[in-house]
Amino acid sequence: MMPLVWLHGEPTVSGVLKASAEDFVVQEDLGFEPDGEGEHVLVYLRKTGCNTQFVADHLARFAKIPARSVSYAGLKDRHAVTEQWFCLQMPGKETPDFSTFELEGCEILKTDRHLRKIRIGTLRGNAFHLTLRNISDRDRAESRLQQIQTFGVPNYFGEQRFGHSGNNIIQAELWAKNEIRVKERNKRSFYLSAARSAMFNHIASSRIEQGLHQQALTGDALQLTGRGSWFVAQAEELEVLQQRLNAGELQVTAPLPGDRDLGTKDQALAFELQCLSQYPTLMSLVKRERVENARRAVLLQPQNMVWEWLDDQRLSLRFWLPSGCFATSVVRELMLTAAVDNVPEE
Repeated sequence: MMPLVWLHGEPTVSGVLKASAEDFVVQEDLGFEPDGEGEHVLVYLRKTGCNTQFVADHLARFAKIPARSVSYAGLKDRHAVTEQWFCLQMPGKETPDFSTFELEGCEILKTDRHLRKIRIGTLRGNAFHLTLRNISDRDRAESRLQQIQTFGVPNYFGEQRFGHSGNNIIQAELWAKNEIRVKERNKRSFYLSAARSAMFNHIASSRIEQGLHQQALTGDALQLTGRGSWFVAQAEELEVLQQRLNAGELQVTAPLPGDRDLGTKDQALAFELQCLSQYPTLMSLVKRERVENARRAVLLQPQNMVWEWLDDQRLSLRFWLPSGCFATSVVRELMLTAAVDNVPEE
């Protein structure tokens, strides 16, 4: 994968992320409350040192239901303290007595009934509380924090998306060339997701490198800030749209490519096609597998961002991110760190 640029320049500060699981705390925000009735049992659980599917499998065995009857909104880091909802489909069955559920590293915080199934992506976002250690220069870190709070960070997919040493991309390319067969549903999903994420990252990085991350091009796909919807910028509207971009009402997007048109036109389409010309193998894969196109904002603005210095080398940092955005991409813009655990994060 090609190197990605920084929005505010390469950090001159170093530090340690995830010295322990307790240094990386995540709280899932579904954006709604359980209905209190229905065929689904929602379990809100705090876990440490466990991956999401591992916990889901244990919940299924405890409730005596098939593993496929347990779902969740997103995968969470294993090397972290994470709170998230699990959804157990149990029509016509009583809610189990979860006070007897035992799994090392897990604590059930609350349960409730719900009418609808929770699926991947069924969440508003996540709240993060990070403790960063061994920070090499407090003053420079403080300055960079203020830049991030004001201008945001690149909305890159984090290293976790690509697996250990980028293995998910390697496997995607082998699959595209028919050098391996991929039958497992989870692996197919991981490899396709990694392929699209890598292409998005490259286009986002290229726009930032060329100073186009907040400049509207003719035919750009612009997103309403905080919304998933987007529209195509027409030439006669560019002046007004640029004012709305400058005011933070709109955001420039880049594609998560699939088997259909990217959605952009004219200048923006030419820019994206030029970037994607460097990924013929991955593009052939997403087209062959008929993956649906999507768009994603190039920049990410952490919300409710506050921090406190515990001493000159330890920082407590809190912020909220929308679904699908990576806390590690925020930290990447702040400081240089050792490699993080390559486990999925949503």
